[in-house]
Amino acid sequence: MTSFVYQQLVHDTATALGAAPEAAAVTFRVESRQESGLRSRVITRSFEVGVDEPASLGGTDTAPNPVEYALAALATCQEITYRLHADALGIPLDGVSVTLEGEIDLRGFFAVDPAVRPGFRTIRGTVTLDSPAGEAELARLKAHVDAHCPVLDLLSNATPVELELRARPAADETADKAADEAAA
Repeated sequence: MTSFVYQQLVHDTATALGAAPEAAAVTFRVESRQESGLRSRVITRSFEVGVDEPASLGGTDTAPNPVEYALAALATCQEITYRLHADALGIPLDGVSVTLEGEIDLRGFFAVDPAVRPGFRTIRGTVTLDSPAGEAELARLKAHVDAHCPVLDLLSNATPVELELRARPAADETADKAADEAAA
């Protein structure tokens, strides 16, 4: 049965952020480095995850690929947002699960057709709620979650992205520069 364990957390956090909006902006960070072939190691906070591509796309299939992680991010963010906001709204929720599928046309990724975008063409899914609440209450909860789920917002709306390119000098350039500095 639902115990609304997060109701106080949501209330207290919303109250604190309303009183001090300057404290609301947080920054999340990841670092990724390609290790071998198409396999990468990603570090965020104290966690490390692998990323790879299936063999059919040139990888070694040792971990999910980036678009699978994007779907996982949406699915889990939906679950978390349903859980927190159901408690905040006093709507009983005993469980939530999400199943998603994303369709990509690989012609965009492999530069076969410039008219085909490389990202998801569509994402479809099902949110399954285990709840004794009525249809109207669950519809109210869905509307609330759809309006407040960060990853749904990220995927549904344009987000400014700035990626700076930095090139590391090749080993021979570094040696030449060191020799030039030593000669000077």
